[in-house]
Amino acid sequence: MSCCDDPTEISKVDPRELVREQQHYGNLVRDLFTDDPEKVLLKLLNESNAYLRELAALRAHYPSVRLRAIELLDKKSQAVLEQLIEQEPDSSFGIAAKQRIEQLSNETGLFGKLFKS
Repeated sequence: MSCCDDPTEISKVDPRELVREQQHYGNLVRDLFTDDPEKVLLKLLNESNAYLRELAALRAHYPSVRLRAIELLDKKSQAVLEQLIEQEPDSSFGIAAKQRIEQLSNETGLFGKLFKS
């Protein structure tokens, strides 16, 4: 935003970006109608942000999507992993969340790997 932009004025959309988003939406709808929805969701999960991954870990319909979402969560999502453990301690999701927390606690950063004694 430059110094002279009016915040009350509707921002202009680049027509190329609009066409790209329309194609993406069309492809998504086509895939949902013609392909296995579970596969489509798994593919989208890899491209999604942390919030959507957390939501999928907690509430996705397909167990494979929930488990994959748990695998993709990082340290910032530890509260969600703990919530899963608390809500479903003996389920496959609770167990996967416990394992993910263990993995995250065992992971060291680049410096930890370089200077490991």
